[in-house]
Parts: sequence; structure tokens; C-alpha cells
Amino acid sequence: MGRPSKRIREIAKTFDVNKTFSVAEAIELLKKCPTVKFDQSIDISLKLGVDPRKSDQSVRGTVSLPNGTGKVMKIIVFTKGDKVKEALAAGAEYAGNEELFEKVSGGWTDFNAVIATPDMMRDVGKLGKVLGPRGLMPTPKAGTVTNDIVKAIQELKTGKIEFKIDRHGVVNCMVGKMSFGSKELEENIHSFLNAVQKAKPAAAKGDFFASMVISSTMGPGLKIDLRKAVGSS
Repeated sequence: MGRPSKRIREIAKTFDVNKTFSVAEAIELLKKCPTVKFDQSIDISLKLGVDPRKSDQSVRGTVSLPNGTGKVMKIIVFTKGDKVKEALAAGAEYAGNEELFEKVSGGWTDFNAVIATPDMMRDVGKLGKVLGPRGLMPTPKAGTVTNDIVKAIQELKTGKIEFKIDRHGVVNCMVGKMSFGSKELEENIHSFLNAVQKAKPAAAKGDFFASMVISSTMGPGLKIDLRKAVGSS
């Protein structure tokens, strides 16, 4: 293994890897790390006390982050008729049916959110191999299968995100950008934690929140004191 870069060595001096931090402390430490040439994402990895192999312990939901994600949303909408113009007017990058199906089935993925009206889902389901691995398949639970496409587009543009547990029992979520104010990031994180708490399955026993790490794209992962984080959410 090669020697760590100067930047990594500088970061390592700023915190104790064995220590846990409050959300506010973690944010401030990440902001003090040496800067990079792009606006880094702030991410959460939340380990839950559930068994993801059991269907009655699945965790999935949505949350509207009060300060958005900072991510530019490129939305496509599968629909037809007058709703195509409606979707484009509301801010969708692309909207349509047959031509759009052909484009996506051919491997085009220059978008990060997908909405579909219910009458299009039979065909959208055939795009599972393209959309599924990227977590882009629209679902009624996420509000992305709907006839109210204007509302769905506006929610995605202003910070509505979907979260779900992975096979390791972890929920990963981007909660903002380094350029956000510390208070904005704290508000987003606590909104996320509240939403996950509300999605707790009845079959879950013991401590629901097992561990939590906050990190930036090029920064360290900081362990969070869950007693403080959950208590203030």
C-alpha cells in the first residue's frame, strides 16, 4: 500500500477515529478538512437494527429535505397526450412514450429521476434492467407513479428523496452539499432521521438505530453519537 497523500495525512490530524461526535460537531469537522475543487456531497450511512432478509423488516420511505439536496435534478416522465406538454412545462428534461422508451432501453441514462403516469407502467416495467440497478424505477410509494406529474416534479426539484435499506441493513443518503450552511445540513439530517424513524417496521426489535456515519465525498467518515442525534431529531 502506498503512502497516504498529504491531504489525507492532514485530515487524519483533525479528529480521533475512535471518537463519536454530535451531528453539529461532525459537520464542522468536515468543513474544516482541506478543500477540493468541487462542491462535495454530504452523505449519511445509517445502520439499522433489522434483518433485511425478512420482508416484514423492510425499511423504505420518502422525505422532503427542508433545504433540498443541492443536486441538479434531471427528470424524465413517461406519459402521453397533453401530459407530455404539462411535464415539460413543469421542468422535466424529457417527456413522452415510444421514443423515450426506445432511447432508455438503448442504454441512455442521462437523468437521475423517473416519473410515470399509471397507464405507462406496463411498458416502464420492461425497462427494469436499465432503471432497477440505478434505483430509478418509479413506484407509487415514492410518489413517482402518479397522474399529478406537476406535483411530483416540483417535489423532486425541491428536495424530496427516497430512501431504502440495502442488503446489509444500511440506509445511505445524500443530505446536502458542503456549500450548505451548517444549520441547513443539520436540519436536513434531522428530517432524514425522523423520516427513517417513522418508517420503523412493527417487527423490528431492540435498538432501531444501530450506528451512523457522516462523511463528505473526499473526507473522512465520522461516527455519530446516536443518543444525541436521535434525541435532538
